[in-house]
Amino acid sequence: MKFLIAGLGNIGAEYDGTRHNIGFDIADVLVMKNNQAFRQDRLAHVAELKWKGKQLVVIKPTTYMNLSGKAVKYWMDKEKIPLEQILVIIDELALPLGTLRMKGSGSDGGHNGLKSVQESLQTTQYPRLRFGVGNDFPKGMQVEYVLGKWTKEQFPIVKEKVLTSVEMIESFVFRGIQQTMNQYNK
Repeated sequence: MKFLIAGLGNIGAEYDGTRHNIGFDIADVLVMKNNQAFRQDRLAHVAELKWKGKQLVVIKPTTYMNLSGKAVKYWMDKEKIPLEQILVIIDELALPLGTLRMKGSGSDGGHNGLKSVQESLQTTQYPRLRFGVGNDFPKGMQVEYVLGKWTKEQFPIVKEKVLTSVEMIESFVFRGIQQTMNQYNK
């Protein structure tokens, strides 16, 4: 059983620690927890994990957020991973800070990373984990907000919820999306 875990974000030091890069941060913790490391490969930084008969291909696309779908599609095809065994991890403005939601399908909700994945896969029927970053910004300042860094007050919540996100990924792999949603989507 093979799974593709795609944490979305933007490459470059200027994006490290920003709200928009939470997908990268979660992928990093997942890979470090399993004593593995990313390597540079085609369209992404890639790490491979093996757990109890399951194989995970974890990617952080190097295409920038707006073209993430190219990397997701390439690795899905290369590794022959079925649609229901991919998980795309993104930041979500529509959810309060620290709220986590796993879904089996849905619209892109205006998220450029999901829009790109949807265009590349030609479907909205793929699992995703949405990490709430809140929407505490003045009108017209959405880009600055998502590309901004976490505040000192937000950081402890983010750190805790990143660990919960890793648990959700493990649950998705071992127990399936339905049981994971039942347990974590409160």
